[in-house]
Amino acid sequence: MAEAHTKPNHDYHLVAPSPWPAVGSVAAFLTAVGLILWMHHANPAARYIFFAGVIGIAYTMISWWRDVISEAEYEGFHTRVVQISHRYGMILFIASEVMFFVAWFWVYFNTALFPADVHQVMRTELLGGEWPPKGITTFDPWHLPLLNTLILLTSGTTVTWAHHALLENDRNGLKWGLICTIALGLTFTCVQAYEYTHAHFHYAGNIYGATFFMATGFHGAHVIIGSIFLIVCLIRAIAGQFSPTQHLGFEFAAWYWHFVDVVWLFLFAAIYVWGSGGGAAVHGE
Repeated sequence: MAEAHTKPNHDYHLVAPSPWPAVGSVAAFLTAVGLILWMHHANPAARYIFFAGVIGIAYTMISWWRDVISEAEYEGFHTRVVQISHRYGMILFIASEVMFFVAWFWVYFNTALFPADVHQVMRTELLGGEWPPKGITTFDPWHLPLLNTLILLTSGTTVTWAHHALLENDRNGLKWGLICTIALGLTFTCVQAYEYTHAHFHYAGNIYGATFFMATGFHGAHVIIGSIFLIVCLIRAIAGQFSPTQHLGFEFAAWYWHFVDVVWLFLFAAIYVWGSGGGAAVHGE
């Protein structure tokens, strides 16, 4: 391992010893413990433990990714073979995220398709035997949800523009494509926040609100994560770190963003359009 920093005579990357897995594990542990204690009001210092853990996680992420960028850009360890492995890793990560959303869709459709299940009497009592449940006023899918759909679809075209600009070594096109995509992503988040403040139902007390906010809320969190991902790519693009042949960081950000777009299309079709049937729909106010 002492020779890990010396470029080997093969195409594989033998990673040097790093403190970040250990530091990140400790920070994650502090975050979890602090959050649990804070939620249960068990310790006055719980919030400080939580925020210390969050800061530790952020520091670990920044430092670890800085090392990875150095390995790729300056040390030349990311050969074509290594890049293939990284692509497989990103594909598996996105696949795990897909299964994450499958769980939310499963919960939603299990309840929406069988609101009067004879084997679950309590569900019938809670939902009144129909979906959306009685008393739930849903969103008009052709108002703010449609606007957000158009915003995300447009952002998918701008990030593709940025990618093609990079492949053609058009630095200005890359930067402006990223700027437009980030602006659209932040706009989506603002519109969704506005929509949430005008919801006529809540997370607690009814299964419709719980499934709605869990599915759309976690997607919103992914949009925020994707926006941060793209902001980092923009900073790196301004620093001149990407090239037409070496830009895995940007490529993965584009993959992630397209994944977010596709998930939203399913959410829009299933929860906003199909799921609004049978209930009173209103415009966001």
